[in-house]
Amino acid sequence: MTLQRSLVLIKPDGVQRGLSGEIIKRIEQTGLKIIAIKMVWVDKNFAKNHYFDVGARHGEKVLKSLVDYLTEGPVIAICFEGVDTIAVIRKIAGSTYPNEALPGTIRGDFAHISKNYANTNDRKVGNLIHASANEEDAQKELKLWFSIDEMHSYKRSDENHLI
Repeated sequence: MTLQRSLVLIKPDGVQRGLSGEIIKRIEQTGLKIIAIKMVWVDKNFAKNHYFDVGARHGEKVLKSLVDYLTEGPVIAICFEGVDTIAVIRKIAGSTYPNEALPGTIRGDFAHISKNYANTNDRKVGNLIHASANEEDAQKELKLWFSIDEMHSYKRSDENHLI
């Protein structure tokens, strides 16, 4: 059994719409545990560091849009830990594009804008949360968002049944 860690960001629209508790609840109910959490107001340089490879992969317009989105309000950063954490969280989150996310996922239930509509109307694709894509990204992201001193180890009371 290998435990994984993953970064989850509740983006400004998730915080501003009062969905933080619901998002955290859905993830915690799977047996994953929070080992670090904080609220921050991200500046543009920090956001660019978070989206370190987006400009090269998708262009500067996409990078600017993501940076603007992440810096428009407070963000809740969370490190979750558990078995298959990355896959579990990505399944709960749903497709990156909300109109493609299945009902029952965070994005499927609470975010509905399509990529085409957003691009046609010069709007952001507000998808509420960020979840690490893979272990390599998770490690890079967690080092950016949290210091070792901010990570906490403890045992959840239900771990004997879940892990």
